[in-house]
Amino acid sequence: MFKPSRPSLKTVLQTTTVAGLAAVMLSTGIPAAVNYTFAAPVKVEAPQVPSFADVVDAVSPAVVSVRVQSRANPVSDDASNGFSFDFGGPGFDQLPDDHPLKRFFREFGGPDGGERRAERPHLGKPGPGRLRPTAQGSGFFITEDGYLVTNNHVVSDGSAFTVVLNDGTELDAKLIGKDSRTDLAVLKVDDKRKFTYVNWADDSKVRVGDWVVAVGNPFGLGGTVTSGIVSARGRDIGSGPYDDYLQVDAAVNRGNSGGPTFNLSGEVVGINTAIFSPSGGNVGIAFAIPASVAKDVVADLMKDGTVSRGWLGVQIQPVTKDIADSLGLAEASGALVIEPQAGSPGEKAGIKKGDVVTAVNGETVKGPRELARKIGALRPGTSVDVSLWRDGKATSVKLEVGTLPQEEQQAAADPDQGQEDTAPASEKALADLGVTVSPSDDGNGVTISSVDPESDAGDRGLKEGEKIVSVNNQEIKSADDILKVIADARKDGRTKALFQIQAENGSRFVALPIDAQG
Repeated sequence: MFKPSRPSLKTVLQTTTVAGLAAVMLSTGIPAAVNYTFAAPVKVEAPQVPSFADVVDAVSPAVVSVRVQSRANPVSDDASNGFSFDFGGPGFDQLPDDHPLKRFFREFGGPDGGERRAERPHLGKPGPGRLRPTAQGSGFFITEDGYLVTNNHVVSDGSAFTVVLNDGTELDAKLIGKDSRTDLAVLKVDDKRKFTYVNWADDSKVRVGDWVVAVGNPFGLGGTVTSGIVSARGRDIGSGPYDDYLQVDAAVNRGNSGGPTFNLSGEVVGINTAIFSPSGGNVGIAFAIPASVAKDVVADLMKDGTVSRGWLGVQIQPVTKDIADSLGLAEASGALVIEPQAGSPGEKAGIKKGDVVTAVNGETVKGPRELARKIGALRPGTSVDVSLWRDGKATSVKLEVGTLPQEEQQAAADPDQGQEDTAPASEKALADLGVTVSPSDDGNGVTISSVDPESDAGDRGLKEGEKIVSVNNQEIKSADDILKVIADARKDGRTKALFQIQAENGSRFVALPIDAQG
């Protein structure tokens, strides 16, 4: 008996598909279009990145360009050790050939203008009274009646100053005061209008990684905004004893000097002052004077055009680990006194060379910069307690802070006229330290006659011709005196001795190992 077979699923599908296509073809007379269905495109909700537009809109009217004229020759860019401080300098090689300043100097002398003048002798030489553009930078208003802040290095050589507002208005300004130690200056614009101004931030709340916005006048281009983050705090770039810079990575270039760095609340956290730049342009490392430093200095300048700082009157250096060991200090901290200046508050109070200043009014001093800032922040005449480490134990003195002189003077050594010959045995013993010495011509210490470059003395920079004037704060006149002090130090369990070295450019302390000597 015949049994029909069941069609397979494949056969059913094929038959159904063919029948369907046939039905479509019969009804339309043309092949049916094939419809494709696509997957939905990927969509990612972007995180909300803060916009700086609101901040910029609010603060831009307070930021200005500063143009400086003087009767001196145009300043050149000042860059040393990769740090560029003279943002106010023209930077003519960076300007377009048709830039107004470049054309001006080519016509009337200055950078790039020497050859043009030689070709056109009828121009003659500029008279001594002629004002010429010499610098340009940035600034910002801090009061509605026209006081504004910029850098000292922008205006320092200026005779006339012009402030350019963000709407292009040009106004004359006068110099109220300047401070070279913090590189700050204050200008004043006399005008009936009320100026938009900005406030200082509490920079103690600024954290590394916070967003900042720099506004200024790079290369004379006018109002320019860049952004970045705070990269570091408390930077020392070797510009002076009050170095305490914020490091930012916002693009800062020549002409930004004196311009503000804002937080996202539109408050000034710092004043752009320097860049690290081997090439002279932005490489992402800029330095700003913190608001906490600028606020007090600017207030003094607005008051009477000068800044009064406290003064201790001692030459100091850092305490290294070797020096701490030689003095019996538990840690390498404090400021080592090289020499107190004659007649200074420190000298009158009894501070001696070899003392280590460890605290001021009970606040720990970590190093020379911190001591300079603490004393400098005090008003002259203020009474303070200075904690010291002397002869292996803690002591303190009370003194009245003096007024920092305009030009600090180097302390002069008081030469001792006595002399004593050095014995050959002593010479040999000192040779084990890496030096040989001879009597000094003026009787002040002993003169280093040779240094073994492979010795600890050579490693620590001692040089032929320098003098050893004391060891462990005891004055010496001969090699025998040195050996006696070293022997006493060994008895006290010391492994290093502190040598005071006198050179042409001043005095310093060096700790040398003494435990290897027999």
